[in-house]
Amino acid sequence: MTKLNQIIAVEKGVKGKSLQDITAAHHKVQKPALLAGISRTYQPKDEEGEQLPPESARVQIKAEEALREMSASLTRLFDVTATKDWANCSARADVIVDGRTVVGEVPVSYLLFLEKQLTDLHTFVKKLPVLDASESWSLDPSTDLWKTDPVRTIRTKKVPRNHVKAEATDKHPAQVDVYYEDVPIGYWTTVKFSGALPARRVNELLERVEKLQHAVKFAREEANGAEVTDRRVGDAVFGYLFG
Repeated sequence: MTKLNQIIAVEKGVKGKSLQDITAAHHKVQKPALLAGISRTYQPKDEEGEQLPPESARVQIKAEEALREMSASLTRLFDVTATKDWANCSARADVIVDGRTVVGEVPVSYLLFLEKQLTDLHTFVKKLPVLDASESWSLDPSTDLWKTDPVRTIRTKKVPRNHVKAEATDKHPAQVDVYYEDVPIGYWTTVKFSGALPARRVNELLERVEKLQHAVKFAREEANGAEVTDRRVGDAVFGYLFG
């Protein structure tokens, strides 16, 4: 018995050959000169007249033959595609992860859909924001956000001070330099919040997505291993069209 994966394997080649054959047939019948022929002989008016050789041009392309060649090529394509599509309606497999059936009896077309969606999900999860590893975070139930422990820091203010370099004398005023000193005036208590995720959580999600991706691919291969019934659709179609 033919298996679905065998039909899928040959489908691309059959499509390519059919396209080439259709293109060639189309080009042939679009050249009027190749479909035209002629045969003519010359007879002088009397025996003393000039003798001319006969002329002929052979018909090189027959439209009916082009139709037969094209339909023969397309019949194979129609049959292969029909066999695949009919089989896809019945070929199914379970998606199993760690012994657990996540989705049962999934048709091939939906498994292909799942594969694409999981590829997009993997990209999304891989780029999720992660909490800054240099901070210590805990989940705050009241806000459903991650937060750090309070950190107390001093707020200072620059206050000018005088430094007397030389005392005043009866002849000279005092020499004084002005400098600024940071004087504590209060305290900041800071708590940081974040809506990002712990790296552990992101890694867990990635592992789940990847496991499901592998399970879906395995299920697709299993479904594609189902035996198929060869369909003969092309003869019926072209028998009606060109018969």
